[in-house]
Amino acid sequence: MAQHAERIGWIGMGRMGYPMAERLLKAGYDVSIWNRTRAKAEPLTKLGGKVVDNLSDLSGMDIVFSIVAEGKDVEEVYLGKNGVLSGNKTPGVFVDCSTISVEESAEIRKRLKERGADYVCSPVSGNAKVIKAGKLSSVCSGPEAAFKKAEAMIKVFAPKGVSYVGDGELARVCKIAHNVMLGVVIQNLIEITLLVNKMGVPRHAFLAFLNNGVMGSMFTAYKSPALVNLDWTTTFTPELLRKDLDLGLALADEIEVPMPITAATRAILQMHMGHAMTQANPAEYLAKDFATLMETMALSSGMKLESENKPVPSGLE
Repeated sequence: MAQHAERIGWIGMGRMGYPMAERLLKAGYDVSIWNRTRAKAEPLTKLGGKVVDNLSDLSGMDIVFSIVAEGKDVEEVYLGKNGVLSGNKTPGVFVDCSTISVEESAEIRKRLKERGADYVCSPVSGNAKVIKAGKLSSVCSGPEAAFKKAEAMIKVFAPKGVSYVGDGELARVCKIAHNVMLGVVIQNLIEITLLVNKMGVPRHAFLAFLNNGVMGSMFTAYKSPALVNLDWTTTFTPELLRKDLDLGLALADEIEVPMPITAATRAILQMHMGHAMTQANPAEYLAKDFATLMETMALSSGMKLESENKPVPSGLE
């Protein structure tokens, strides 16, 4: 039986959405779930999750959360012909955890307001492993009163910290900046790891030194097992990273902030995606983790990488 009065609607059962909704259920919330592929949500019924067949079935919820791939998807699940608002009621608050553009977010906010609903942007920092470790964080913007209604729920799946940065789409700007840094840091981390590796230093030894020092971070630690053992289990794809770099560069152009390092990283990522086209199955290759960028950079360095087969701590244990 639910321990909280709020009725939550949840949209999206991808790599992030599933464990986020799972944490809400384990915390005793009443959660009704919609996903394009119903079977992906079915396991959560064991925790009390209610899987619905139609988005309109969520129209009577108090708060509706979503985490989907793109802005057009957010618009469709909220406002589309068969979206949440095609039902006969309107949830008071919509909370979107996706990474979408400022312009898309502002347009959705406008249309929701016309229907009498508040809109909170709540993009998150981390991946599925980070969620399971209880180290996800979130940045939020929108009407403060609406944020306060959702804050306790957001803290359930983002216990590391929830930062309210103001009204409107400011959280979108913060998340885009965050993911730009993600791209720049993974590129530089790969470059320096290949540099020392080609000089004879085992990757696991160098990364242990880095992670134990002042330059180490949660990110460098949890990407280290992948770089050491060439484990490209997907946390975030190259295509999604390219989308976010493009969003960052577009914002920079709009307000005239030079971002030369970001532009260079974007060009290198495009080179990597071109390299993917030479693989036997390009689509399968591009579905792997964005850290596969290491393979392209190794080729450019005249190196043939092999797994070091070493147990490496991720920092999430």
